[in-house]
Amino acid sequence: MWSYVVKKANQRWLWYAIERTSRRVLAFVLGPRTDETYRKLLALLPAGLLDRYSTDEWGAYERVPFEALRLRGKMGNQRIERANLTLRTRIKRLTRRTICFSKSEIIHDIVIALFINEFFF
Repeated sequence: MWSYVVKKANQRWLWYAIERTSRRVLAFVLGPRTDETYRKLLALLPAGLLDRYSTDEWGAYERVPFEALRLRGKMGNQRIERANLTLRTRIKRLTRRTICFSKSEIIHDIVIALFINEFFF
């Protein structure tokens, strides 16, 4: 899920992993959409916990090695999309067309992290 700080050219991506049955967030990272940010997310996940995961078609998932079975496409991403909708509904900074936007990356990340800690953990 992406958002921005001050202008759309300064994108911030929210990467997170949701446990399928409990719908709890296992780990999340905020940063640019790079392989390094994806590595940070994988480092936060408990070792051996995941046996499969669902993703979109972005290339970092193939470039960065991960042992779990990867399922591609939209079939396994309904819970993530539902969580994205909840975030956009409750945090106006994430809404696509709004007059509320962040002026600082630190405050932007803190607002999102506090909401995820309160609502999804």
